[in-house]
Amino acid sequence: MQESEILITGAAGLIGSAVVRELNHRGYTNLILVDHLGETEKWKNLRSLQFNQYLEKEPFREILEGYLEGISSSESSLLEDVSGIIHLGACSSTTEYDASYLIDNNYQYSIDLARFAKKRNIRMVYASSAATYGDGENGFNDTVEGLETLRPLNPYGYSKQVFDQWILANPGFSPLFAGLKYFNVYGPNEYHKGYMQSVVLKGFRQIRDTGKIGLFKSYRDDYGDGEQKRDFLYVKDAARITVFFLLEQPEACGLFNVGSGTANTWLDLAHGIFAAMNKEPNIEFIDMPEEMRAKYQYYTCAPINRIREAGYADHIGALRESIGDYVQNYLLPGELHA
Repeated sequence: MQESEILITGAAGLIGSAVVRELNHRGYTNLILVDHLGETEKWKNLRSLQFNQYLEKEPFREILEGYLEGISSSESSLLEDVSGIIHLGACSSTTEYDASYLIDNNYQYSIDLARFAKKRNIRMVYASSAATYGDGENGFNDTVEGLETLRPLNPYGYSKQVFDQWILANPGFSPLFAGLKYFNVYGPNEYHKGYMQSVVLKGFRQIRDTGKIGLFKSYRDDYGDGEQKRDFLYVKDAARITVFFLLEQPEACGLFNVGSGTANTWLDLAHGIFAAMNKEPNIEFIDMPEEMRAKYQYYTCAPINRIREAGYADHIGALRESIGDYVQNYLLPGELHA
């Protein structure tokens, strides 16, 4: 695969830039990167990376559509040497409610890339999402059985769910694809994400600026304040798992949870940040916005037996260990880009 090229969409994002860095560490530089930089500072995530070509998303989609329609051009020829795809390009905002936009950007764009992968008979690893599980009432099982029972809580989760279903429903596609259901990923290069930044980054800034951190109160009797649980995953682990499915296990197909396999409370996370900053904990419980309460997930945890069965044997960092790396090596020195 080194002599041909790997296509990475969403390449300037949190996970995408970490995936490119992991590929670079393995000696892969024949890369075509696609993203939409806009007026954000995502461009900074690309500065230390090595690649052959960068394309903005909309021009790339035009090139892709032309290729699929059999229209030959100098632009479409750049796709002829692509031997693998990591598709991470999507709007990942859980507060984006323009479902038509999400269906085009997350669903139709993914279908076009899937059609390209099938036409070329090449591997495609793509980002699904833990958001497809909704409130977790139907579990977090990443086998394809029961996929139709999942009920996402927002349009973003739905846009991921319908593409998972499309892949599985179309004969001839499934053997080429691995869909990765990322859980709560955090780490360096998330600074551009605005409201969607992780609580690790937001909490670090709160502690740095005010000496305390605010966590949402619980509105369920079976969870105390701050005891809501999440499966938090460091972006470096997310990148290694993603590259594993492209390079080391190209025959593993279907859906795979990508998480730590452990549910930690928001209190665990807060104490981890304070410890990394060498400060005494000072936690304040704040009201959750009314519009979030009916759609709030109180528990997520990724069963990761399927990635282990596929052969991924590397250590996945524990929460406090990973927060320590993020805070001490990136945030405290000045929110450094990886």
